[in-house]
Amino acid sequence: MRESDIPLTAMSTPSGMLWEWLVLPQGLKNAPATFNRCVTHLLRLVRDFAPSYFDDVFVHSRAVNGKTDVEVPKEHLRKLLGLMRKHKLYANLKKCIFGASEIPILGCLVGKNGVHPDPEKIREAEWKWTAECQQAFEAVKQGLTEAPILAVADQDRPFHIVCDASDFTIGCALMQHEQEGRDRGVYYQSRQLKPAERNYPVHDKKLLAMKYALAKFRVYLLGSGPFVVYTDHASLRTAVKSPHISQRMARWLPFFAEYDFRVEYKPGRLNVVADALSRRPDYAVKTADANRIGVESVSAPSSSLIDDVKAAYASDADAKQLLSYTSAPSDEARRKLVPHLRARAHRYRVHEGLLLYSAVDDDVIRIVVPNDYDLRMRIMYEYHGAPTAGHPGREKTYVLLTRDFYWNHQYKWVRKYAPLQSLPTPSECWQSISMDFVFGLPPDSKRRTDVVVFVDRFSKMVHLAAVPAEVTAVQTARLFVDMVFKHHGMPLDIVSDRDPRFTARFW
Repeated sequence: MRESDIPLTAMSTPSGMLWEWLVLPQGLKNAPATFNRCVTHLLRLVRDFAPSYFDDVFVHSRAVNGKTDVEVPKEHLRKLLGLMRKHKLYANLKKCIFGASEIPILGCLVGKNGVHPDPEKIREAEWKWTAECQQAFEAVKQGLTEAPILAVADQDRPFHIVCDASDFTIGCALMQHEQEGRDRGVYYQSRQLKPAERNYPVHDKKLLAMKYALAKFRVYLLGSGPFVVYTDHASLRTAVKSPHISQRMARWLPFFAEYDFRVEYKPGRLNVVADALSRRPDYAVKTADANRIGVESVSAPSSSLIDDVKAAYASDADAKQLLSYTSAPSDEARRKLVPHLRARAHRYRVHEGLLLYSAVDDDVIRIVVPNDYDLRMRIMYEYHGAPTAGHPGREKTYVLLTRDFYWNHQYKWVRKYAPLQSLPTPSECWQSISMDFVFGLPPDSKRRTDVVVFVDRFSKMVHLAAVPAEVTAVQTARLFVDMVFKHHGMPLDIVSDRDPRFTARFW
């Protein structure tokens, strides 16, 4: 115990005596972390071959420099025991295991063949499952205890990475070659692309997969020596050293510069591990069904609205060009499109007379709304002003609208249609107040779990009152009189969230 911390452990006893701990006891909140940090620090000189976890130390050795499998462990044990003697750390001989090819560590067995569950930990487990569930469980256990399983990283051998990206996922794997020349997986990783990342060009998606792999495997790769990154995108071989780079690549360059690696090309048909990781079905972006678009989110049946959209295509020049092209796509038809449509023609398709748009492949499909002012205003009314729309705010309206429909500059239309209504700023104290409830607090001595809050919008002065959960409008009004009106007079206006206790006829 640090001398300055001894007074912090003081405690009084029924006899009236005051006691202080002189050494770290069990039970203090930070005792485990402090003890683990102490052991790790004292044994830091042998960390390469004797990592520790609290009061457990694991010594692993292999024959090197012409020494046998027996000589190397002896040297390691002498160094460890000498260090423990120096710092007065005592080993329990009954719990020691020497010369084992496999040792139990934190519920697993760790050895030269990898990591697998300790049979002693699962032998007595009682499984009350069906025969089908038991069969599946046995298959999982067999898969976890037999090759191929994850290999323990060997820092003496070079690593290599395989990575890939699809339209919705990036995946990567950290690999090492065995003595027989086969690849063994050390670490597998994948994640779903964020909405903004799904808009990246293919080159940047592949580059993002490589960056993601380096970040995830950093503890293995940083300072480990040269390694290879395999990708099925040949242009990445020179991307890091190219004099012509994008702004995104310029931001990522300092990160890539921390690692000693080279990029090699591996054809897609051979890059099967990374390809599988980057195409996980559960990560796929769900596509919308054009037949149900608008049914769940608008107040009126979708058929009339959809029919009006189809009819309005006839008066929109851009829509007519796109319908003509998507109905019979060809190079000649594409060349006839105006430039701003030609660049995005691959994002459009036609379905039962409806022109559909998707930002990227496999993204949500949305109905294209032609350049018709009245039609667009009607659609925005259905998503914002209709009784069933719930009158959402600007951002929520935009999200709901763009889920089903598309036209240029939609956010500007929504911003103009649903402007923010800011409250006027009061000029005096208690001229305007806000009222609300705070629910679900721990009960006080009178079993009250809620609080009614009165806030002056000018000075931010607050009055609070504890109330029971079943407080009524009459009781709330009485609190308003006692806590606000008696002290500050009647405000000009009251702002609330239209709780029934604020909007009752009594008020």
